[in-house]
Amino acid sequence: MNTARFGTIALFLVIAACQGEKGVQSGDLSPVSAGNVAASSTAAKPASVVPVAHVPTPDTLRGLYVNRWAALGSKLDRLIDVARKTEINALVIDVKDDRGFVLYRSNVPLAQEIGADTADGHWMSRTKLRAILDTMTANGIYPIARIVVAKDPLLAGKKLDLAIKRKSDLQPWLDKNGRPWLDPHQRVVWQYAVDLAREAYDVGFSEVQFDYVRFPDEKRLITEGIYPLANGRVRAQVIRDQLGFVRAALKPKGMRVTADVFGLTATDTTDMGIGQRWEMFVDQVDVVLPMIYPSHFARGTYKLRNPNARPYETIAHALKDAIARSDSIPNAALIIPWYQDFTLGAPRYGAAQIRAQMKAGYDNGFQSWILWNPSSNYTLAALEPRS
Repeated sequence: MNTARFGTIALFLVIAACQGEKGVQSGDLSPVSAGNVAASSTAAKPASVVPVAHVPTPDTLRGLYVNRWAALGSKLDRLIDVARKTEINALVIDVKDDRGFVLYRSNVPLAQEIGADTADGHWMSRTKLRAILDTMTANGIYPIARIVVAKDPLLAGKKLDLAIKRKSDLQPWLDKNGRPWLDPHQRVVWQYAVDLAREAYDVGFSEVQFDYVRFPDEKRLITEGIYPLANGRVRAQVIRDQLGFVRAALKPKGMRVTADVFGLTATDTTDMGIGQRWEMFVDQVDVVLPMIYPSHFARGTYKLRNPNARPYETIAHALKDAIARSDSIPNAALIIPWYQDFTLGAPRYGAAQIRAQMKAGYDNGFQSWILWNPSSNYTLAALEPRS
Protein backbone atom coordinates (compact mmCIF):
# COMPACT_ATOMS: atom_id res chain seq x y z
CA MET A 1 0.00 0.00 0.00
CA ASN A 2 1.35 3.45 -0.92
CA THR A 3 0.73 5.24 2.38
CA ALA A 4 2.48 8.37 1.17
CA ARG A 5 -0.05 8.69 -1.64
CA PHE A 6 -2.92 8.12 0.78
CA GLY A 7 -1.49 10.69 3.16
CA THR A 8 -1.25 13.34 0.43
CA ILE A 9 -4.84 12.73 -0.62
CA ALA A 10 -5.94 12.72 3.01
CA LEU A 11 -4.34 16.12 3.66
CA PHE A 12 -6.02 17.58 0.59
CA LEU A 13 -9.38 16.18 1.71
CA VAL A 14 -9.06 17.58 5.21
CA ILE A 15 -8.28 21.04 3.83
CA ALA A 16 -11.24 20.80 1.44
CA ALA A 17 -13.54 19.58 4.19
CA CYS A 18 -12.58 22.44 6.48
CA GLN A 19 -13.41 25.12 3.93
CA GLY A 20 -16.77 26.69 4.55
CA GLU A 21 -17.29 25.04 7.96
CA LYS A 22 -19.08 27.14 10.52
CA GLY A 23 -21.08 26.77 13.68
CA VAL A 24 -20.61 24.42 16.62
CA GLN A 25 -20.73 21.26 14.49
CA SER A 26 -17.74 22.18 12.34
CA GLY A 27 -17.37 20.14 9.20
CA ASP A 28 -21.08 19.36 8.80
CA LEU A 29 -22.73 19.85 5.45
CA SER A 30 -25.01 22.85 5.18
CA PRO A 31 -28.62 21.68 4.81
CA VAL A 32 -30.33 22.28 1.51
CA SER A 33 -33.07 24.88 1.44
CA ALA A 34 -36.62 23.80 2.23
CA GLY A 35 -37.63 24.44 -1.34
CA ASN A 36 -35.13 21.91 -2.58
CA VAL A 37 -36.18 19.08 -0.26
CA ALA A 38 -38.41 16.57 -2.00
CA ALA A 39 -39.96 13.29 -0.97
CA SER A 40 -37.68 11.61 -3.48
CA SER A 41 -34.47 10.26 -1.99
CA THR A 42 -32.38 11.17 -5.03
CA ALA A 43 -29.01 12.27 -3.70
CA ALA A 44 -28.07 15.92 -4.08
CA LYS A 45 -25.09 16.31 -6.41
CA PRO A 46 -22.22 18.41 -5.04
CA ALA A 47 -20.70 21.05 -7.28
CA SER A 48 -17.48 19.05 -7.47
CA VAL A 49 -16.40 15.63 -6.28
CA VAL A 50 -12.98 15.29 -4.70
CA PRO A 51 -11.40 11.91 -5.51
CA VAL A 52 -11.16 9.63 -2.50
CA ALA A 53 -8.64 6.82 -2.05
CA HIS A 54 -10.50 3.63 -1.11
CA VAL A 55 -8.79 0.89 0.85
CA PRO A 56 -8.53 -2.21 -1.38
CA THR A 57 -10.62 -5.22 -0.38
CA PRO A 58 -8.50 -7.59 1.73
CA ASP A 59 -8.04 -11.11 0.39
CA THR A 60 -8.86 -12.33 3.89
CA LEU A 61 -11.24 -10.04 5.76
CA ARG A 62 -11.47 -10.08 9.56
CA GLY A 63 -13.66 -7.42 11.05
CA LEU A 64 -15.51 -5.98 14.02
CA TYR A 65 -18.90 -4.27 14.17
CA VAL A 66 -18.92 -0.65 15.42
CA ASN A 67 -22.29 0.68 16.56
CA ARG A 68 -23.36 4.32 16.25
CA TRP A 69 -22.51 5.31 19.81
CA ALA A 70 -19.11 3.67 19.61
CA ALA A 71 -18.45 5.51 16.35
CA LEU A 72 -19.47 8.87 17.83
CA GLY A 73 -17.41 8.41 20.99
CA SER A 74 -13.85 7.46 21.81
CA LYS A 75 -14.43 3.72 21.43
CA LEU A 76 -13.90 3.89 17.68
CA ASP A 77 -10.36 5.17 18.25
CA ARG A 78 -9.72 2.22 20.56
CA LEU A 79 -11.08 -0.23 17.97
CA ILE A 80 -8.84 1.27 15.31
CA ASP A 81 -5.96 0.68 17.70
CA VAL A 82 -7.11 -2.93 18.13
CA ALA A 83 -6.99 -3.31 14.34
CA ARG A 84 -3.49 -1.86 14.26
CA LYS A 85 -2.25 -4.47 16.72
CA THR A 86 -4.24 -7.60 15.81
CA GLU A 87 -5.44 -9.63 12.85
CA ILE A 88 -8.45 -7.31 12.49
CA ASN A 89 -8.31 -5.46 9.16
CA ALA A 90 -11.89 -4.18 8.73
CA LEU A 91 -14.48 -2.25 10.73
CA VAL A 92 -18.20 -2.34 9.96
CA ILE A 93 -19.50 1.06 11.06
CA ASP A 94 -23.15 2.05 11.47
CA VAL A 95 -23.89 4.69 8.84
CA LYS A 96 -27.66 4.18 9.23
CA ASP A 97 -28.68 2.16 12.26
CA ASP A 98 -31.88 0.29 13.08
CA ARG A 99 -33.47 3.43 14.49
CA GLY A 100 -33.02 5.20 11.16
CA PHE A 101 -30.31 7.58 12.38
CA VAL A 102 -27.55 8.54 9.93
CA LEU A 103 -24.02 8.87 11.33
CA TYR A 104 -23.13 12.21 9.74
CA ARG A 105 -24.86 15.20 8.10
CA SER A 106 -26.14 13.92 4.78
CA ASN A 107 -26.64 15.40 1.33
CA VAL A 108 -29.45 12.93 0.64
CA PRO A 109 -32.66 15.01 0.56
CA LEU A 110 -34.87 12.37 2.18
CA ALA A 111 -32.43 12.00 5.09
CA GLN A 112 -32.52 15.76 5.58
CA GLU A 113 -36.28 15.98 5.22
CA ILE A 114 -36.98 13.47 8.00
CA GLY A 115 -34.05 14.61 10.15
CA ALA A 116 -32.26 11.25 9.94
CA ASP A 117 -28.91 13.01 10.28
CA THR A 118 -29.95 15.21 13.22
CA ALA A 119 -32.86 13.37 14.90
CA ASP A 120 -31.12 12.45 18.13
CA GLY A 121 -29.02 15.62 18.35
CA HIS A 122 -25.77 13.76 17.75
CA TRP A 123 -23.77 13.28 14.61
CA MET A 124 -20.20 12.97 13.46
CA SER A 125 -18.71 16.11 11.96
CA ARG A 126 -17.28 15.80 8.49
CA THR A 127 -13.89 16.81 9.90
CA LYS A 128 -13.90 13.87 12.32
CA LEU A 129 -15.27 11.51 9.66
CA ARG A 130 -12.49 12.53 7.30
CA ALA A 131 -9.87 12.06 10.01
CA ILE A 132 -11.25 8.62 10.95
CA LEU A 133 -11.33 7.38 7.37
CA ASP A 134 -7.89 8.79 6.63
CA THR A 135 -6.49 7.05 9.71
CA MET A 136 -8.06 3.78 8.64
CA THR A 137 -6.70 4.22 5.12
CA ALA A 138 -3.19 4.97 6.36
CA ASN A 139 -3.27 1.80 8.45
CA GLY A 140 -4.82 -0.42 5.78
CA ILE A 141 -8.05 -0.90 7.73
CA TYR A 142 -10.99 -1.58 5.42
CA PRO A 143 -13.97 0.70 6.24
CA ILE A 144 -17.42 -0.82 5.68
CA ALA A 145 -20.60 1.25 5.96
CA ARG A 146 -23.51 -0.66 7.50
CA ILE A 147 -26.88 0.56 6.25
CA VAL A 148 -30.05 -0.87 7.77
CA VAL A 149 -32.86 -1.00 5.21
CA ALA A 150 -36.34 -2.15 6.29
CA LYS A 151 -36.08 -1.58 10.04
CA ASP A 152 -36.28 2.20 10.05
CA PRO A 153 -38.92 3.44 12.51
CA LEU A 154 -37.91 7.03 11.88
CA LEU A 155 -38.71 6.94 8.15
CA ALA A 156 -41.73 4.66 8.66
CA GLY A 157 -43.11 7.10 11.22
CA LYS A 158 -42.48 10.20 9.11
CA LYS A 159 -43.69 8.70 5.83
CA LEU A 160 -46.66 6.53 6.72
CA ASP A 161 -47.23 5.62 3.09
CA LEU A 162 -43.95 3.66 3.17
CA ALA A 163 -44.84 1.63 6.28
CA ILE A 164 -46.25 -1.89 6.40
CA LYS A 165 -50.03 -1.63 6.94
CA ARG A 166 -52.49 -3.67 8.94
CA LYS A 167 -55.30 -5.40 7.05
CA SER A 168 -57.78 -4.44 9.74
CA ASP A 169 -57.58 -0.65 9.48
CA LEU A 170 -54.77 0.18 7.02
CA GLN A 171 -52.82 1.85 9.82
CA PRO A 172 -49.10 1.13 10.29
CA TRP A 173 -48.40 -2.35 11.58
CA LEU A 174 -46.31 -2.25 14.77
CA ASP A 175 -43.77 -4.80 15.94
CA LYS A 176 -43.55 -6.23 19.45
CA ASN A 177 -41.75 -3.06 20.55
CA GLY A 178 -44.49 -0.84 19.17
CA ARG A 179 -42.46 0.39 16.21
CA PRO A 180 -43.42 0.55 12.53
CA TRP A 181 -41.39 -1.10 9.77
CA LEU A 182 -40.87 -0.06 6.19
CA ASP A 183 -42.67 -2.11 3.56
CA PRO A 184 -39.97 -3.96 1.56
CA HIS A 185 -42.20 -3.73 -1.53
CA GLN A 186 -41.68 0.05 -1.64
CA ARG A 187 -38.95 0.97 -4.13
CA VAL A 188 -38.40 4.33 -2.38
CA VAL A 189 -37.12 2.42 0.65
CA TRP A 190 -34.38 0.79 -1.40
CA GLN A 191 -33.61 3.93 -3.38
CA TYR A 192 -32.99 5.69 -0.07
CA ALA A 193 -30.54 2.93 0.87
CA VAL A 194 -28.84 3.28 -2.53
CA ASP A 195 -28.48 7.04 -2.14
CA LEU A 196 -26.97 6.70 1.32
CA ALA A 197 -24.66 3.98 -0.01
CA ARG A 198 -23.42 6.17 -2.84
CA GLU A 199 -22.76 8.98 -0.40
CA ALA A 200 -20.88 6.67 1.98
CA TYR A 201 -18.70 5.43 -0.86
CA ASP A 202 -18.02 8.98 -2.04
CA VAL A 203 -16.84 10.09 1.40
CA GLY A 204 -14.43 7.15 1.64
CA PHE A 205 -16.09 3.93 2.80
CA SER A 206 -14.75 1.10 0.65
CA GLU A 207 -17.86 -1.07 0.86
CA VAL A 208 -21.50 -0.91 1.92
CA GLN A 209 -23.13 -3.71 3.86
CA PHE A 210 -26.94 -3.79 3.85
CA ASP A 211 -28.71 -5.20 6.88
CA TYR A 212 -32.39 -5.94 7.59
CA VAL A 213 -32.96 -6.77 3.95
CA ARG A 214 -36.09 -8.60 4.98
CA PHE A 215 -39.57 -8.53 6.42
CA PRO A 216 -40.07 -8.39 10.22
CA ASP A 217 -39.49 -11.71 11.97
CA GLU A 218 -42.86 -11.91 13.71
CA LYS A 219 -45.18 -14.70 12.60
CA ARG A 220 -48.35 -12.70 13.23
CA LEU A 221 -47.39 -10.32 10.42
CA ILE A 222 -48.27 -13.03 7.90
CA THR A 223 -51.95 -12.75 8.83
CA GLU A 224 -52.01 -9.12 9.98
CA GLY A 225 -50.17 -7.35 7.16
CA ILE A 226 -51.36 -6.26 3.73
CA TYR A 227 -49.17 -5.50 0.72
CA PRO A 228 -50.84 -3.61 -2.14
CA LEU A 229 -47.60 -3.64 -4.18
CA ALA A 230 -47.01 -7.39 -4.02
CA ASN A 231 -48.57 -8.08 -7.43
CA GLY A 232 -48.65 -11.78 -6.70
CA ARG A 233 -45.01 -12.01 -5.65
CA VAL A 234 -43.97 -14.06 -2.64
CA ARG A 235 -41.78 -12.43 0.00
CA ALA A 236 -38.57 -14.06 -1.23
CA GLN A 237 -39.17 -12.75 -4.75
CA VAL A 238 -39.63 -9.23 -3.41
CA ILE A 239 -36.31 -9.34 -1.55
CA ARG A 240 -34.62 -10.82 -4.63
CA ASP A 241 -36.03 -8.07 -6.87
CA GLN A 242 -34.99 -5.28 -4.51
CA LEU A 243 -31.47 -6.61 -3.99
CA GLY A 244 -31.13 -6.87 -7.75
CA PHE A 245 -32.22 -3.24 -8.04
CA VAL A 246 -29.66 -2.15 -5.44
CA ARG A 247 -26.84 -4.03 -7.13
CA ALA A 248 -27.67 -2.63 -10.55
CA ALA A 249 -27.90 0.91 -9.17
CA LEU A 250 -24.50 0.70 -7.49
CA LYS A 251 -22.66 -1.23 -10.19
CA PRO A 252 -21.64 1.90 -12.17
CA LYS A 253 -19.60 3.07 -9.16
CA GLY A 254 -17.80 -0.26 -8.98
CA MET A 255 -19.08 -0.85 -5.45
CA ARG A 256 -19.13 -4.27 -3.82
CA VAL A 257 -22.70 -4.95 -2.66
CA THR A 258 -23.02 -7.10 0.44
CA ALA A 259 -25.96 -8.20 2.59
CA ASP A 260 -26.47 -9.64 6.07
CA VAL A 261 -28.91 -12.54 6.36
CA PHE A 262 -30.20 -14.78 9.13
CA GLY A 263 -27.75 -17.56 9.92
CA LEU A 264 -30.41 -20.25 9.66
CA THR A 265 -31.14 -19.33 6.02
CA ALA A 266 -28.28 -21.62 5.03
CA THR A 267 -30.19 -24.57 6.48
CA ASP A 268 -33.89 -23.69 6.37
CA THR A 269 -35.36 -24.31 2.92
CA THR A 270 -38.23 -21.83 3.40
CA ASP A 271 -38.01 -18.04 3.48
CA MET A 272 -38.48 -18.25 7.29
CA GLY A 273 -41.36 -15.80 6.99
CA ILE A 274 -38.94 -12.91 6.36
CA GLY A 275 -38.33 -13.19 2.62
CA GLN A 276 -34.81 -14.62 2.91
CA ARG A 277 -34.49 -17.85 0.97
CA TRP A 278 -30.91 -18.79 0.14
CA GLU A 279 -31.37 -19.65 -3.53
CA MET A 280 -33.34 -16.45 -4.11
CA PHE A 281 -30.81 -13.95 -2.77
CA VAL A 282 -27.37 -15.56 -3.02
CA ASP A 283 -26.82 -14.53 -6.65
CA GLN A 284 -28.10 -10.97 -6.18
CA VAL A 285 -25.19 -9.65 -4.12
CA ASP A 286 -21.41 -9.89 -4.26
CA VAL A 287 -21.03 -11.07 -0.68
CA VAL A 288 -23.58 -12.67 1.63
CA LEU A 289 -22.93 -12.58 5.37
CA PRO A 290 -24.95 -15.16 7.33
CA MET A 291 -25.21 -14.19 10.99
CA ILE A 292 -24.36 -17.59 12.42
CA TYR A 293 -24.74 -16.94 16.14
CA PRO A 294 -24.95 -20.24 18.05
CA SER A 295 -27.19 -18.62 20.67
CA HIS A 296 -29.83 -18.00 17.99
CA PHE A 297 -30.24 -21.67 17.06
CA ALA A 298 -33.05 -23.58 18.77
CA ARG A 299 -32.27 -26.58 20.92
CA GLY A 300 -32.15 -29.69 18.79
CA THR A 301 -30.95 -27.90 15.65
CA TYR A 302 -28.35 -30.07 13.89
CA LYS A 303 -29.28 -32.68 16.52
CA LEU A 304 -27.41 -30.64 19.11
CA ARG A 305 -28.99 -30.50 22.52
CA ASN A 306 -27.77 -26.93 23.01
CA PRO A 307 -26.20 -25.34 19.89
CA ASN A 308 -25.03 -22.39 21.96
CA ALA A 309 -22.84 -24.71 24.03
CA ARG A 310 -21.38 -26.30 20.87
CA PRO A 311 -20.09 -23.33 18.83
CA TYR A 312 -17.71 -25.37 16.66
CA GLU A 313 -20.34 -27.91 15.63
CA THR A 314 -23.04 -25.28 15.08
CA ILE A 315 -20.87 -23.13 12.82
CA ALA A 316 -19.54 -26.16 10.94
CA HIS A 317 -23.03 -27.48 10.20
CA ALA A 318 -24.29 -24.09 9.02
CA LEU A 319 -21.31 -23.46 6.75
CA LYS A 320 -21.50 -26.91 5.20
CA ASP A 321 -25.15 -26.23 4.40
CA ALA A 322 -24.24 -22.83 2.92
CA ILE A 323 -21.65 -24.43 0.65
CA ALA A 324 -24.11 -27.07 -0.53
CA ARG A 325 -26.87 -24.54 -1.19
CA SER A 326 -24.58 -22.25 -3.20
CA ASP A 327 -22.99 -25.00 -5.28
CA SER A 328 -25.93 -25.25 -7.67
CA ILE A 329 -26.37 -21.48 -8.11
CA PRO A 330 -24.43 -19.77 -10.93
CA ASN A 331 -22.63 -16.62 -9.80
CA ALA A 332 -23.36 -17.29 -6.15
CA ALA A 333 -22.00 -14.68 -3.78
CA LEU A 334 -18.87 -15.02 -1.70
CA ILE A 335 -19.76 -16.09 1.85
CA ILE A 336 -18.31 -14.31 4.89
CA PRO A 337 -19.81 -15.44 8.19
CA TRP A 338 -20.62 -13.31 11.22
CA TYR A 339 -19.56 -14.94 14.51
CA GLN A 340 -20.82 -14.38 18.03
CA ASP A 341 -18.77 -12.37 20.54
CA PHE A 342 -21.48 -11.89 23.15
CA THR A 343 -23.25 -13.98 25.75
CA LEU A 344 -26.91 -14.91 25.39
CA GLY A 345 -27.72 -17.79 27.68
CA ALA A 346 -25.31 -20.41 28.96
CA PRO A 347 -22.41 -20.77 28.59
CA ARG A 348 -20.71 -17.42 28.94
CA TYR A 349 -18.83 -16.67 25.74
CA GLY A 350 -15.12 -15.98 25.98
CA ALA A 351 -12.00 -16.53 23.91
CA ALA A 352 -12.46 -20.32 23.75
CA GLN A 353 -15.98 -20.11 22.29
CA ILE A 354 -15.01 -17.41 19.80
CA ARG A 355 -11.95 -19.31 18.64
CA ALA A 356 -14.05 -22.46 18.27
CA GLN A 357 -16.26 -20.61 15.79
CA MET A 358 -13.23 -19.35 13.87
CA LYS A 359 -11.75 -22.86 13.74
CA ALA A 360 -15.01 -24.26 12.39
CA GLY A 361 -14.79 -21.70 9.62
CA TYR A 362 -11.15 -22.42 8.85
CA ASP A 363 -11.79 -26.17 8.79
CA ASN A 364 -14.51 -25.62 6.19
CA GLY A 365 -12.53 -23.24 3.98
CA PHE A 366 -13.68 -19.89 5.38
CA GLN A 367 -10.74 -17.69 6.31
CA SER A 368 -12.72 -14.46 6.53
CA TRP A 369 -15.12 -13.52 9.33
CA ILE A 370 -16.63 -10.59 11.23
CA LEU A 371 -17.39 -10.52 14.96
CA TRP A 372 -20.62 -9.09 16.32
CA ASN A 373 -21.06 -7.56 19.73
CA PRO A 374 -24.05 -5.19 20.02
CA SER A 375 -22.12 -2.88 22.36
CA SER A 376 -18.92 -3.13 20.31
CA ASN A 377 -17.04 -4.60 23.30
CA TYR A 378 -14.80 -7.38 22.06
CA THR A 379 -12.86 -10.28 23.54
CA LEU A 380 -9.35 -9.25 22.59
CA ALA A 381 -7.88 -12.51 23.90
CA ALA A 382 -9.60 -14.28 21.00
CA LEU A 383 -7.64 -12.31 18.42
CA GLU A 384 -4.25 -13.14 16.98
CA PRO A 385 -1.60 -10.40 16.98
CA ARG A 386 -0.89 -8.68 13.70
CA SER A 387 1.85 -10.52 11.87
